[in-house]
Amino acid sequence: MIIPAIDLIDGQVVRLYQGDYDKQTTFDLSPLAQLQSYQAQGAKLLHIVDLTGAKDPNKRQTQLISELAAGLNVDIQVGGGIRSEEQVAELLNIGVKRVVIGSLAVKEPELVKSWFVKYGSDAICLALDVNINEAGEKIVAVSGWQSGGGKSLESLVAEFESVGLKHALVTDISRDGTLTGANTELYTELASAYPHILWQASGGIATLDNVAAVRDSKASGIIIGKALLINQFTVEEAIQCWPNA
Repeated sequence: MIIPAIDLIDGQVVRLYQGDYDKQTTFDLSPLAQLQSYQAQGAKLLHIVDLTGAKDPNKRQTQLISELAAGLNVDIQVGGGIRSEEQVAELLNIGVKRVVIGSLAVKEPELVKSWFVKYGSDAICLALDVNINEAGEKIVAVSGWQSGGGKSLESLVAEFESVGLKHALVTDISRDGTLTGANTELYTELASAYPHILWQASGGIATLDNVAAVRDSKASGIIIGKALLINQFTVEEAIQCWPNA
């Protein structure tokens, strides 16, 4: 499944390089028009990251996200700066299909597990941003990649499997925004080890060949941001390569 993505800072469409706010590219695009274009080309799920909210949860762009949800007919998943159940409920109430939870799952797993129980495993997607060290260990980073984490990906998955983890987005940080291709070995390994989890691949997608490689890795979906913004290929072309289920 093709999942087009936009990142938002102060209402503008941006891209960061490897999660670094100092390496920001801003695009002169309307967020809604861009997402509507992706929808018109056949996307069935859109991914929105509130980078302002990720940096400062008090500045979450909820009003904008509400307007985006109202202007779209397809499912959207939203992440960035979500720290409380009140925020989860707010996003679900304004029409967001799935809330993406990142560093909080590492820092406060019991809190996040309670949301799985209350809202169901379809309403929550874990975002696991991993640094793979020389020993091959997959260490999950926290706080918008600006600091290390310490928990292994496998230990977090095990923890959340107890509450029915179904959707997980995994980014190899070393690939993000680089257009160097996805870490398909990682997704092949995860899809094989945890076939009941719908893995979303993210980071490094540059070409339709990259899309095909992730498709063949048995990931369930692929998040594509920068490649679409700089016209490497279109959503329509990507869906031809990997039809939505």
